[in-house]
Amino acid sequence: MKKVLIIGPNFHHYNASIASAFESLGWKTVIEAYDGPVHPFKGFLKWRHKFSLNQKRLRRKNQEKYNQYIAQRFYEINPDLVFILNGNILLSKTLELFRKSSKTALWMYDSVKRYAECKDFINHVDYFFCYDYADVKQYEKEEKKVYFLPQAYDDAVYKPLHLEKDIDILFVGVLYRSKKRIRYVKSVIKNFPNKKILIFGIYKPYYKNLLKWMFREKRHIYRNKNISGDLVNEYYNRSKIVLNIHHESQTEGANPKVFEICGAGAYQICDANPYIESLFQNGEIGLYYTEQELIARINAAFENDQSERAEKAREIVSSKHTFIHRIKETLSVIFE
Repeated sequence: MKKVLIIGPNFHHYNASIASAFESLGWKTVIEAYDGPVHPFKGFLKWRHKFSLNQKRLRRKNQEKYNQYIAQRFYEINPDLVFILNGNILLSKTLELFRKSSKTALWMYDSVKRYAECKDFINHVDYFFCYDYADVKQYEKEEKKVYFLPQAYDDAVYKPLHLEKDIDILFVGVLYRSKKRIRYVKSVIKNFPNKKILIFGIYKPYYKNLLKWMFREKRHIYRNKNISGDLVNEYYNRSKIVLNIHHESQTEGANPKVFEICGAGAYQICDANPYIESLFQNGEIGLYYTEQELIARINAAFENDQSERAEKAREIVSSKHTFIHRIKETLSVIFE
């Protein structure tokens, strides 16, 4: 049985979902998750990093430690394939070490624009996959070999539960890192004061500004916390409309929520780009380019039942856009 070492950020369930996809295709998997900003910054060490007088030096020191650790794990596991998500904790010398005895593939699960330290990794792995087509085009201009691999969803986590629709509008996602998301969410709240709206995701983190966290507004709307995938799926199933607002760095790709919301069977209203438009060509989800179009799409969704469109969207993603589909595609490239 072939073995794959999966190295990825400790973010929600994605490492486990990708491992499950590999396992369903007959692979033995080992996951090595890392934390940001640099493993092992969690608990007390996270606060030590926050108040360090030289954060850059501390990160570099821990990065070296992690790369020594992962190199040792690599030798112990002796995998046939190293499959990396983003990998911004890794050093190019570590990637080259992997390549000596294993095939090495990297999937940029965020735009390269957000992780400049990963841009040169294309020169140190065997296969480089990007989820945003804008990154693909940029690398192709530089005459680099790169593959377009959109994001996906885990159909064991996101699925219809047939619950009562007791939430009018839902948004799930980190807010404080995106001015666009904050602006659009505030506009929705202002325009629909009589609707039940819930916003899950870090909005005002206590570790950024304790006073703003203590005196944050509209707590019945802004829940200011992250929730697990299973709970997200439950809320999707309870919602008449689920909003999707991409981060500013994402321009020609689809974030996981595009597929997760549809997989749950919820009706989605999402900011548009050419790739997303190509997936849903017949109005299966509501697409908008401007704040005004977003409000208009929400009004239209309340005027007419959207369950049939949501079901058609679910059929599209379940037939082509699960993690199993993506891993099959990568393996066809790697072992062609």
